[in-house]
Amino acid sequence: EPHRLRGVCYYAVFSSTLKPDRTTLTDHATGNELFQKGVEQFNRGHFFEAHETWEEIWLAAAEPERTFLQGIIQVAATFHHFTRGNRAGAQSLLVAGLKKLDPFLPTHRGIQLEELCASARTWVADLAAGRARDQDQCQQIRPARAK
Repeated sequence: EPHRLRGVCYYAVFSSTLKPDRTTLTDHATGNELFQKGVEQFNRGHFFEAHETWEEIWLAAAEPERTFLQGIIQVAATFHHFTRGNRAGAQSLLVAGLKKLDPFLPTHRGIQLEELCASARTWVADLAAGRARDQDQCQQIRPARAK
């Protein structure tokens, strides 16, 4: 099934003859700027927008960064689903995202990934148990502490 990118069919953007340039975003400051933009969007509760911003980087990323980005995109999608009342979708996405993020602990790309994942595991448990969560309790992404 074609992937949707801002309402445009992925295959229409990148046909089999036009491949995305995997070096474009990952080798330049643009990738870092977009990542930080996604963090800011996420922390403001703009989860769909964060998902879309990070997806721009993900499309051009090589492994293992591609897996990390997919994991954080799934975390953003989790909270987007949660804010729209889809608790089951939120729970399954969060579990999948955590599996992808675990290899990158404790910090990655300048963020406190271990803190994010620990909080996300609490969310998984609460969602599984049917415990109430408020939209204002959605996770924040914090910068990594200097060593």
